[in-house]
Amino acid sequence: MKNIVILGSTGSIGASTLDIVSKFPEDFRVVGLAAGSKASELAEQIRLFRPEVVALSSPQAAKTLRTMIGNRPVKILEGEEGLCAVASLSQGDLVISAIVGGAGLKPTLAAIKARKTVALANKEPMVMAGQLMQEEAHKHGVTIFPIDSEHSAIFQSMEGHRKSDIRRVVLTASGGPFWDWEQSALTHVTPEQALKHPNWKMGAKITTDSSTLMNKGLEVIEAKWLFDLPPAQIEVVIHRESIIHSMVEYCDGSVIAQLGHPDMRTPISYAMKYPERVPLSPPVLDLWKIGQLTFYQPDTGKFPCLQLAYDALAGGDGYPATLNAANEIAVQAFLDNQIRFLDIPKIIAETMDAYRPSPLSSLEEILEIDQWARTTATRFLKPCASSFV
Repeated sequence: MKNIVILGSTGSIGASTLDIVSKFPEDFRVVGLAAGSKASELAEQIRLFRPEVVALSSPQAAKTLRTMIGNRPVKILEGEEGLCAVASLSQGDLVISAIVGGAGLKPTLAAIKARKTVALANKEPMVMAGQLMQEEAHKHGVTIFPIDSEHSAIFQSMEGHRKSDIRRVVLTASGGPFWDWEQSALTHVTPEQALKHPNWKMGAKITTDSSTLMNKGLEVIEAKWLFDLPPAQIEVVIHRESIIHSMVEYCDGSVIAQLGHPDMRTPISYAMKYPERVPLSPPVLDLWKIGQLTFYQPDTGKFPCLQLAYDALAGGDGYPATLNAANEIAVQAFLDNQIRFLDIPKIIAETMDAYRPSPLSSLEEILEIDQWARTTATRFLKPCASSFV
């Protein structure tokens, strides 16, 4: 029996994780849950899974939750300290880290420092502080398992092989809903259109990132730190069908890939029970029916966010944290109908241009850069917002 803690339990990754727990109660038990502000959803999860401790980042939502659950035997915490406390629970064996955005950095680090095995779904902590995350993991003897479908595919394709034999890894991308749109049409993209991903069901932020290809850019940075690979060995290919989740090429020309229908329960369950596999029941991969798999080179002219991520990785220091923070600000403004779709990469680029590099060696320095970038990006929003009709 493995005791599970889920950070971001009310999101899509959290829901998929709980679905696995519900189907295999003899293998997994939920001891801690953490979320943002969705009190009613968390109340239902408490009823179904009976965790010992939960936390909400919103104090008001935590107050509402206390009223909703009555006298159920569960401890309710709140704020960032509450999230970190849940991540560090002594009884937890595996922490599923799925809080969206930079907000997941501190709780994930707290889990690592508490010597918990971490299954990482949110890529932003590794983007912001990849070196620090890996240093702390090494220091505390912690294994970080990837849950992103692409990084899980790379991890699986590396199993049993020497890292020194790797020539390159290839991250696959669906291309999002606008891959075949004309450049001029992107001017009029609405949030509703951006949230219609062709293959995956995800939250609003990550779905928007997929539509700009920033999601793939963040994955490139994450792959660099997860697998200790130079950027030159990390490539991206557009694969519209989302059947091949990523692949690894070795020095002898062999290419090993992981395939399957788009279903996040597969990489989640692999991380949950590694090195064993969970007997899920996804649709059979019928290659005869699929017929063909297609591949295209990314168009960084039409989707510049991918190139911005490579630029941030090349710049080092606080550039990745700056990229991530500016992207979060710009994406939220787009979802709030304050700016246009094409303003997202513009604001990110302007914020990166304003950054003055300085070496980062501590969490405090990384968080300072994150806050600076958010303030700067918000300032660059104003001209875009004022011209938005």
